[in-house]
Amino acid sequence: MDRAPERVRDTYDDIAEHFAATREYAWPEVEEFLDDADGALGLDMGCGNARHAEQMAERVDRVVGVDISRGLLETARRRRTERGFGVDLVQGDAGSLPIADGAVDIAVYVATLHHLPDRAARRRSLDELARALASDGRALVSVWSTAHDRFDRTEGFDTTVDWTLPDGETVPRFYHVYSPEEFKSDLDASRLDTEDVFVSSGNCYAVVAKGKHP
Repeated sequence: MDRAPERVRDTYDDIAEHFAATREYAWPEVEEFLDDADGALGLDMGCGNARHAEQMAERVDRVVGVDISRGLLETARRRRTERGFGVDLVQGDAGSLPIADGAVDIAVYVATLHHLPDRAARRRSLDELARALASDGRALVSVWSTAHDRFDRTEGFDTTVDWTLPDGETVPRFYHVYSPEEFKSDLDASRLDTEDVFVSSGNCYAVVAKGKHP
């Protein structure tokens, strides 16, 4: 049995409180994407502490936040209560979303895809996003990229990056660092249609829509 989702879950359960405390604000790229968003249902895949779901809740009727980490979902519940915004929080796997076909009008899937530890899982999650999107739905997807100035590589690669807790304990986190070309290739191989791909602050972003693939 593939234990990849469980490994991601365990890592973020271990660091949830400290990690969430360092993720206070929405990314400007997400805020810009959501500027003209509207619709009945928004989806935040890999929602973490719900900082982006909070932004989405101002623009759509209902938001669902999905994360595999129960610890991160607890930080999201706390943020929801403290700030008074609406989001339904669900523990789930990006490769098997608890969302009906064609239900989602707007979605963000940021800083999450690169934690899935093999290409099959990453592509499966992109297909799941396509399945969940409405025919006129749109999503923003982001990954860490070789375009970041900390890397001296041009091809995608697997690595681990330690998260250091306040007591000095380190917790390794898996990353697949995408090259921009590889990111576009995985999108093209999925059931998504790519409207735009760009690089910002060392991340690759794509604005995508539901594709016409069979």
